[in-house]
Amino acid sequence: QVQLVESGGGLVQTGGSLRLSCVASGSPFANLLIGWWRQAPGKERELVAQISAGYSTNYGDSMKGRSTVSRDHINHTVYLQMNSLEPEDTAIYYCKATVTGWTNYGMEFWGEGTLVTVSS
Repeated sequence: QVQLVESGGGLVQTGGSLRLSCVASGSPFANLLIGWWRQAPGKERELVAQISAGYSTNYGDSMKGRSTVSRDHINHTVYLQMNSLEPEDTAIYYCKATVTGWTNYGMEFWGEGTLVTVSS
């Protein structure tokens, strides 16, 4: 079982920045592909960015060029740096872990999310 705890959300003005954090526990960190997803009211959940244990990254279209995902293997944390925020970025941001190790391969775990609100 993987536990994920997100933090760093809050209220920010248009054009501002936020850095979200996701701390993972319960499984070897090196066996986790971790991504940030977001869900706005009335919309489907969408990928923002994800990063593998080998630091390969993949970005969704929604924040490409305005976000950077990174991971810290010492502190078992994945970060999402978001810049030039717009009201359309208002959403709950979730951390998702996918197990890539032999044990529980393919299992997915979600955090409870952190709310980001961008005011105009």
